[in-house]
Amino acid sequence: MGQSEAERLTREFETDRVSGFWFEVAIPENAFERCRDLARRHGHQFGMRTLDSLHVACALELKADRFWTFDERQAKLAKAQGLKS
Repeated sequence: MGQSEAERLTREFETDRVSGFWFEVAIPENAFERCRDLARRHGHQFGMRTLDSLHVACALELKADRFWTFDERQAKLAKAQGLKS
């Protein structure tokens, strides 16, 4: 991806965010504790990185029903935690 494509995508994302299509939420208070727990229990099994487990931990803390990702490790962990894709 070239610089102009990256800039275009950034502008489109910002437009979507301002319109309310995407919204920001703070990292939930217990997400880091849950992240640590997930990494401890499943890190070796799925080969997770810190951001993989933090992403899933946030979804769980925010009571998400579904978890969308293109990352295979995150998807496996999310499924193991009962999140639907």
